[in-house]
Amino acid sequence: MNAPIKGSVVKRPLLSVEKLSIEFGQGSESKRVVDDLSFTLNPSETLCIAGESGSGKSLSALAIMGLLPKMARVPEGVILFHDEDLVGLSERRLQHLRGREIGMIFQEPMTSLNPTMRIGDQMLETVRRHKLATGAGAHKHIRDMLEAVKIPRAGDRVRQYPHELSGGLRQRVMIAMAMLCQPQILIADEPTTALDVTIQAQILDLIRELQAEFKTAVLMITHDMGVVAEMADKVVVMNQGVVEETADIRKIFTSPDAEYTRKLLAAVPRLGTAPTRVPQVFGEPVLEVSNLRVRYPMKSQGLFAPAREVMAVEDISFTLHQGETLGIVGESGCGKSTTGRALMNMVDFEGDVRVMGTNIRGLKGAALKKQRQDIQMVFQDPYAALNPRKNIAELVGEPLLIHRRGTAAERERRVAQLLAQVGLPEADAMTRYPHQFSGGQRQRICIARALALNPRIIVADEPVSALDVSVQAQVLDLLEELQKDYELSYLFISHDMAVVERLCHRVAVMYSGRIMEIGSRDQVLRNPRHPYTKRLLAAVPVPALDRKLTPAPLDETEAPNPIKAKGHVPPAVRYEQPEEGHFVAVSV
Repeated sequence: MNAPIKGSVVKRPLLSVEKLSIEFGQGSESKRVVDDLSFTLNPSETLCIAGESGSGKSLSALAIMGLLPKMARVPEGVILFHDEDLVGLSERRLQHLRGREIGMIFQEPMTSLNPTMRIGDQMLETVRRHKLATGAGAHKHIRDMLEAVKIPRAGDRVRQYPHELSGGLRQRVMIAMAMLCQPQILIADEPTTALDVTIQAQILDLIRELQAEFKTAVLMITHDMGVVAEMADKVVVMNQGVVEETADIRKIFTSPDAEYTRKLLAAVPRLGTAPTRVPQVFGEPVLEVSNLRVRYPMKSQGLFAPAREVMAVEDISFTLHQGETLGIVGESGCGKSTTGRALMNMVDFEGDVRVMGTNIRGLKGAALKKQRQDIQMVFQDPYAALNPRKNIAELVGEPLLIHRRGTAAERERRVAQLLAQVGLPEADAMTRYPHQFSGGQRQRICIARALALNPRIIVADEPVSALDVSVQAQVLDLLEELQKDYELSYLFISHDMAVVERLCHRVAVMYSGRIMEIGSRDQVLRNPRHPYTKRLLAAVPVPALDRKLTPAPLDETEAPNPIKAKGHVPPAVRYEQPEEGHFVAVSV
């Protein structure tokens, strides 16, 4: 190794991880989940650790913070912050470093924030612990940081509880808490995974602004290669605990060395790359929705206070044909998931919903049970949708049992057939339990269960949003194959525009409970007419280096308040038809 030139200044890394390994268990039962991880992080630099679930990227971040689970241990390696090894450091010293020198944004803000404490009180704990300020100065410091992360009405937000904020605002609160001490390193663990594209773009832009203002180094953990392209200076690609490749961002995207990196990039759905769809003639209408409206009553604020309600879905209409996929896209709170639940008769609604010609509004008991044979649902979180106490044979066969289809032996054969159709032909799959499968496999089990009664329609609510890109691609392939085999009709609810482009024939864009634009996939995604549709498309992160996002300011993207006086009648929406089958809202 050449000696440094005399008189030159050697730039020392802020953080240096050298040959780090992490294991679970002891002795012969130990399992190494991170093996020989090494990287350096310099001041003001952004390093992304990319990889799929189970790659060890989040555990590596927890090791840096000294927050590994009790059953985990570090048998080898060092983590140098400046010249101090964080491995084996006393808890008292680690508590001093956490927050003050190294801050962390966790993946799910709702589980990271205390639901019983107001936002201001939670932030005040950090201010007091690190003795940043006292009295009025502490409260001013909190408000200043909330304003720094562009939270509107910061003075009001400190008195609110986490559940009173949107997902985007909760994530901003987490960033503000992590930046209270202006740490030298900010670790962001999947900070945008659960957020919609416009809010995601704002969060990434905010992290960049804070990094420039406070000269903070950022260690970002993500499986989204679009986020990597948007943020990273350097990239570490991990796979099943092993580093596949470490390189600067340009090399990763232009000439990656590792086969796994190439597969990871190839699996990312890219908006605008799907081939143009040839116009198709679909079968008869299987679902007809007319003037659908869903409103939720709110708790009274006082004896003489006027009654209020949440306008979740307001006067929407559409038709779904046999063999067709209609995508419903929009941000959180736009009403798309509520629409899906209304179609399943899981919430009270006004208007007409006709499934195979039968109006399901008001159906109960045996009549509703009979109609459910034609329409089934695949939920966003497969783990929450599966009873952990039942094995797979019981879960997939449950619809057959409820509807009294066949004998026990016939149901068992049907379950085996369904599991084979969704790519789970393992001999022991039927006797295993949900926790023994990966996220992608659990979603396949949910799809098998939805297919058990041979439905005509499947409502898929964000079925791939929680999955890694390669698993996501496999599930989308499966949905396409099943549609061809059985002429299924899908109502596909999602905020991922690239996934919608790949799978859907038509697209409806929802905003504040209403449809802003609806038409064929190419009409809506390649020739958008409504400003909101254009803003959604502009916010999609792209796994390419030649395009950076230009997110709209927060105050431009906050939806109108959906809470109105009971009985409120909003102005009607008028639609224009710029081309055949393409409708755009022009007044609201």
